[in-house]
Amino acid sequence: MANSMPKLLDSFTETWSPQLVAAVNDHHVKVAKIDGEFIWHAHPNSDELFYILAGKVTMELEDRDPVILNLGDVFVVPKGLRHRPVGENATIMMIEHESTVNTGDQTDSDRTKQVKDVRVV
Repeated sequence: MANSMPKLLDSFTETWSPQLVAAVNDHHVKVAKIDGEFIWHAHPNSDELFYILAGKVTMELEDRDPVILNLGDVFVVPKGLRHRPVGENATIMMIEHESTVNTGDQTDSDRTKQVKDVRVV
């Protein structure tokens, strides 16, 4: 059975709470709704791919110019690069290693979340 992405996205409203929609080898495909600023963090062992499903995201990057992402844009944050997504009523898809914690190296943050597994089996 396949996931209906539009139906799934309509089923949750909480922001900054990643939902696991698929696994491919040792990578997870997650979706999340984001609004406002996240925390500065880095993923020391893995790149992180962002695909914008709705809204706008400004990806703030340490020692680099921010990257503005709109509907349909894809951006990869290289491993180890400190970053902070800032969403404007956005929905994102992320592809990252299965061991990746949403707050990266900042695991004591109140924003650290367990991924909710919403895959249809």
